[in-house]
Amino acid sequence: MDPVACYCANARRAALALTAAYDEALARHGLKVTQFSLLRAVERHGAPNLTALAGATGLDRSTLGRNLRLLEAQRLVTLSPGDDQRDRVVALSRAGRSRVRAAARTWAGVQEALGRALGEDAERLVAITRRVTALLPVEAA
Repeated sequence: MDPVACYCANARRAALALTAAYDEALARHGLKVTQFSLLRAVERHGAPNLTALAGATGLDRSTLGRNLRLLEAQRLVTLSPGDDQRDRVVALSRAGRSRVRAAARTWAGVQEALGRALGEDAERLVAITRRVTALLPVEAA
């Protein structure tokens, strides 16, 4: 692979490598890391509406809606009416809670292995990515 100085190219390469590692491990649970992360966000926030969940995950509402419909088709989440016609509330189904619980152990194994491989750089990676995310709003991207 060509060594490049571009921050974006290097971040994308790293993101692709990390995504592949988590996806491979989570495949036995029928999930991709993006789906697992979304399910975990729903779990953390209880029964959030789509606006709150979009804010928590950094996804725009249309992307979030498409991803949630896929999870709903797998019966891992339920979508129900919110406070008004435009609002929807999402919650984990019983199957979703079970799948998250099982997949969480696998995710933790990947997380631990990557943490060991990166050593002290693991914490720096998290700090840097959070800083970049805060520095550059999604609209600027």
